[in-house]
Amino acid sequence: VRDDLAQSLALAVDLAALQGSGSSGQPTGIKNTSGINTVDFGTSPILVPSYAKVVDMETAVAEDNALVGNLAYILPAAMYGGLKTTEKATGTAQFVVEPGGTINGYRAIVSNQCTAGDMFFGNFSDLLVGMWGAGVDITVDPFSLSTTGSVRIVAFQTIDVAVRNAVSFCLGNDDQ
Repeated sequence: VRDDLAQSLALAVDLAALQGSGSSGQPTGIKNTSGINTVDFGTSPILVPSYAKVVDMETAVAEDNALVGNLAYILPAAMYGGLKTTEKATGTAQFVVEPGGTINGYRAIVSNQCTAGDMFFGNFSDLLVGMWGAGVDITVDPFSLSTTGSVRIVAFQTIDVAVRNAVSFCLGNDDQ
């Protein structure tokens, strides 16, 4: 049960860090941070950018002198799978996802916390996640579901997210 709760909390933190809206008590994630770089993937096969667009993401960060630190791409599984079969250039048999699971020489992290069509690139050392309190608060509630003979367990963790340097990140998608 503890592992299930920890996994659920970790996924919620990842979602907030990448996509948080900044409203209704949510942290502001990278996607909704003002001033990040963006690359429009256009209409190349839906949800799968070309290699040139992937390189454009790195270039946008480099042009802002922010190509340092813990650099990586984060993308959803469907896009990662599509990029495993997308050639960098026609007839080369070299694919966007390189041997070892890298993209453009950088780590590629698959996360379904990314919205379909979104890809992030950047220095993830510039993504700050602060946690408050004594850790995870766990409440065992034997009363709320007592008529069904069930026990309700609630886990609560207070966090916030901050992007230290907006230009350290680039969001690529097809709805710019």
